[in-house]
Amino acid sequence: MDEHSKLTRRESLVAAGGLVAAALLPAAAEAGSGPAAVSSGVVSCVLSPELTQGPYYVPGEKLRRNITEGKPGRPLELRLSVVDTSTCKPIKGAAVDIWHADAGGVYSGAIAGNAGTNFLRGVQRTDAAGLVVFKTIYPGWYQGRAVHIHVMVHVGGNIVHTGQFFFSDTLTDAVYRRAPYSARPNRDTRNAADAIYRNGGSRSLLKPKASGTGYVAAIAMGVHRS
Repeated sequence: MDEHSKLTRRESLVAAGGLVAAALLPAAAEAGSGPAAVSSGVVSCVLSPELTQGPYYVPGEKLRRNITEGKPGRPLELRLSVVDTSTCKPIKGAAVDIWHADAGGVYSGAIAGNAGTNFLRGVQRTDAAGLVVFKTIYPGWYQGRAVHIHVMVHVGGNIVHTGQFFFSDTLTDAVYRRAPYSARPNRDTRNAADAIYRNGGSRSLLKPKASGTGYVAAIAMGVHRS
């Protein structure tokens, strides 16, 4: 599938949805969750925007937290939560699958021309709070695309969300001034020029916070269970 392929009908129907702010989860824990909290207005949940899978998905990846495999780059911790849009409750046991390019803009996997590799891709299952944590690096860029990370969520053997996370151009500019990213100047596509970003990417924009030599980013994905 080409990165710029048309969305499916299902993807189009939910593309207008947004991402649940990660800050809602602690609030829900303190003030209650579920239908009562939703009806009272304490918390609100909306669908995550469905964005194209892209050409480099590899099924059956390893269950693991650290996906760097020694690849150089600015450390990035991703704290991803999965919640049910109907109840705002966390979903335990969901499989969260992520993959992205290295600092040189290269994907692992045979489909990407790197047979026998699986750097910067992996799967984890959500805990009782609906949370998974990945240790990775800030992704590199490649021609024709804004900087992004792919994500897929499976619940009960069904794919319930396929999306992409993005970063502000200001942050990417700052990260790319340093090695190893600085070895590849002149990235050619910023968010506003990316067709996929324009179709809902602003609602899946990560807002990393500085942590040590790297960053931590948290976001929640609102999904239907089937």
